[in-house]
Amino acid sequence: MDKARRVFNLMIEKGCAPNIVTYSTMINGYCKAKRLDEAMELFHEISQKGPIPDTVTYNTLMQGHIEEALELFQAMRNRGLGLDIVPYTILIDGLCKAGHIEVAKELFHQLSDNGLKPDVYAYCIMINGLCKEGLPDEAYRMFGSMGDNDCLPNSCCYNVMIRGFLQNSYTSKATQLLTEMVGKGFSADIFTATLFMDLIVHSNKSILL
Repeated sequence: MDKARRVFNLMIEKGCAPNIVTYSTMINGYCKAKRLDEAMELFHEISQKGPIPDTVTYNTLMQGHIEEALELFQAMRNRGLGLDIVPYTILIDGLCKAGHIEVAKELFHQLSDNGLKPDVYAYCIMINGLCKEGLPDEAYRMFGSMGDNDCLPNSCCYNVMIRGFLQNSYTSKATQLLTEMVGKGFSADIFTATLFMDLIVHSNKSILL
């Protein structure tokens, strides 16, 4: 990144003003290198001097820390940028990972208020977040409501929901859902299969004892 920044600075010195694509590329590089302070510094630079940040720039930065993501999300709204499902999903994912499940739920339900429908990826994130917070029943209700938004569960959603059941000791429901998943032509991924194998081993040990 240091070499990239030197080239970037040289462009400016030579009178070649970077466009928004160049800035977004630099910001993305800093984010990937976990150098968020420098990413934010560049963002503030373009916010004050131009070029005007676009949706790609905001989305890139939102994948950093959740506090900054919330601020950037509000800034996107204030600028009147057309928000699609992507920034919502990025923020919901960050909120779930940070344990802010109630805020994530609120944002998820705002999608329909803003004329957007959650896609299968957004559903998977919310279902996983709810399960990790010990709310498998609520997660399953959301799983069951996917069809209301013309979004049917795929293999990923089934696996996430099954793992959520297993991690919360809902063994019977996990087994039932696995049977349903296989009946629809999907298969368990390596993580789900491992959890089931651990369960079988644990059950056998319990029987032997």
